[in-house]
Amino acid sequence: MKNLPPKKPSKDEREKLILIGLVELYLKTGKPVGSQTLQEQGFETFSSATLRNYFSKLEEQGLLKQQHSSGGRIPTNIAYKIYADSLTPPFSLEEKEKKALGQSLLQETRELHSYLQKCAETLSDLSQGAVFLSLPRFDQDFVLEVKMISIDSHRLLCVFITDFGSVHTEALYTDKKLSSFDIKRIEQFFRWKITGLDKPTLSDDEEKRALSFYNEAMLRHIVGYSNFSCNDLIKTGFSKMLHYLDFNDASSLANGLALFENNAALQALLTQCCQKKELTYWIGEELSSFSSHAASCSVISIPYYIHQNAVGSLGILCPNRVSYKKLFALMQTASEMISSSLTQSLYKFKISYRRPNSAQLDFNRQALLLVENKPQENE
Repeated sequence: MKNLPPKKPSKDEREKLILIGLVELYLKTGKPVGSQTLQEQGFETFSSATLRNYFSKLEEQGLLKQQHSSGGRIPTNIAYKIYADSLTPPFSLEEKEKKALGQSLLQETRELHSYLQKCAETLSDLSQGAVFLSLPRFDQDFVLEVKMISIDSHRLLCVFITDFGSVHTEALYTDKKLSSFDIKRIEQFFRWKITGLDKPTLSDDEEKRALSFYNEAMLRHIVGYSNFSCNDLIKTGFSKMLHYLDFNDASSLANGLALFENNAALQALLTQCCQKKELTYWIGEELSSFSSHAASCSVISIPYYIHQNAVGSLGILCPNRVSYKKLFALMQTASEMISSSLTQSLYKFKISYRRPNSAQLDFNRQALLLVENKPQENE
């Protein structure tokens, strides 16, 4: 049979090809794209006049804009969305970056909170974006250490550090100013109550005061740990946004920060992604329902899994002009590595987890778990 000639792209297909090509070039260079520049980047079959005609039509559709009447075109947020939609999985990460990611993300550990914090830091370094992620509540955690810090004459800060690497704080009221020595003795009392080791010698009044602080702080901690309405949240790397020229503008940076500091909005984005169980992104005005001034920002998110159950999501806040292809690959690879590491860690160390609004642990049992000594591996 005679080979048929390749089918010529339709007018709409040619229009989309030109738009995608222009967006890719602009993402790479950051400079407005003219017809001659695009022609030299793989569009030699189109004349400059033909490209300019397509540019005009795309501009009328709100997909391109011109900063100066004689300058080249730049994409709008709608064009970025069309470009991102044109990218299809699987996305591949360069071997060098994949290796760097694996060194941080592929590990088995009991310190789950510390591990996920490290994952966020690594993603922020590699993406140069602000990273946030949601995580379930991991059980079988134990308070390992406590620190007491004076805030002012009537307040103490109690810091609990857990076996999984979590840090929890409680501000406690005192009716009189306590000396550094008094605070150290209270800290020693807490440590004895938690570990059962090295009981400090206190007067009756000192022990009564220390016990009152202990009961208040520990009860708050137990109630907060046992009951929660949404996944815990880890955030890092907003200062990385300064590396992007788009965020050298104070207004854009402030709007990005407003979204990053809005925990309810971040939780909503991550929850939506987790429910979809797929890579999800919001570009520019698509974030308006989460933050009214985030048109200069994009969010890319992907769920991660434990035993094939989506339990949380990773998110990156970045400007609209980013390498979506690279970030999609980074997020997909990170999700796979985190899912593998968490699944193996929970199995190896016999750790369970809870999702928001799931059945709560028995309160008395949970209270015991949080304050008793960590069991030895051979028990």
